[in-house]
Amino acid sequence: MIRMFHVRKTFGGNVALRDINLHIKKGEFAFVTGPSGAGKTTLLRLIFGAERPTSGHILIDGINLSRISRKRLDLLRRRIGFVFQDFKLLPHKTVFDNVALSLEVMGERQTFIRKRTHQTLRSLGLAKKETAYPLQLSGGEQQRVAIARAIVKNPVLLLADEPTGNLDPDLTKEIMLLFRTIHMKGTTVVIATHSRELLDRTAQRKIVLYRGEIVGEEE
Repeated sequence: MIRMFHVRKTFGGNVALRDINLHIKKGEFAFVTGPSGAGKTTLLRLIFGAERPTSGHILIDGINLSRISRKRLDLLRRRIGFVFQDFKLLPHKTVFDNVALSLEVMGERQTFIRKRTHQTLRSLGLAKKETAYPLQLSGGEQQRVAIARAIVKNPVLLLADEPTGNLDPDLTKEIMLLFRTIHMKGTTVVIATHSRELLDRTAQRKIVLYRGEIVGEEE
C-alpha cells in the first residue's frame, strides 16, 4: 500500500526527514513512533500528498505521487482518510455537516450522502449528536467525529496523527478499539504516536523515527 524510496524532506535549511525507505503492506496496521520533532507528522503528510518530498519517491497503492497530476492526486486523496491531531472540525457546522462534507467534495448524490453519514455516525455512537456543534462536544466525542469524517468515504488507507494525545486512558482504549474495528474491515491503518503506554499495549508493528530517520522497529 505504501512504498517510500530514499525520501528526503527539508523545510528551508532544516531537514525533517532523511533517506526514508519504508514498505507498509495493504491491510496492515502500523504505528509510527518517536519523540516530538522526530518527523512523524511530516511522514504522514507526505503519504497523504499534503507535502511533496524534496527528493525520493512515494508510491501509494502503486501510484507514484511525484508523477501524477494535481487532479489525479486529489482523486487519490479521496481514498485516504486523515485524522488530525487537533481534529480540524468546522465550528460553525453541525456534526452531521462536518462528516457529510467529505462526501460532498467527492460529488456524491445527496441521498447517498445522507444515508452514509447517518450510518457512520450511528456506528460510532454519535446518532444523538448529529445536530450538535463541535464546541458542544467533549474531547472524546470530537475525536469520534473526526474519525467519522475520515472513514465515511470508506478509505483504503487511514492515517491518524496523535489521535489519543488529548484523551484520558479510558477514551484512549475506546478510540483504539474503533481503529481496530476499521482495520478488521480491510483498511490499512497507520497511526503516529509518542505514547509509550499506548505502544506497550499493542502487538502491532512499530516503526521508530528519530531526528528524521527510521532507526528501527519494535515488536
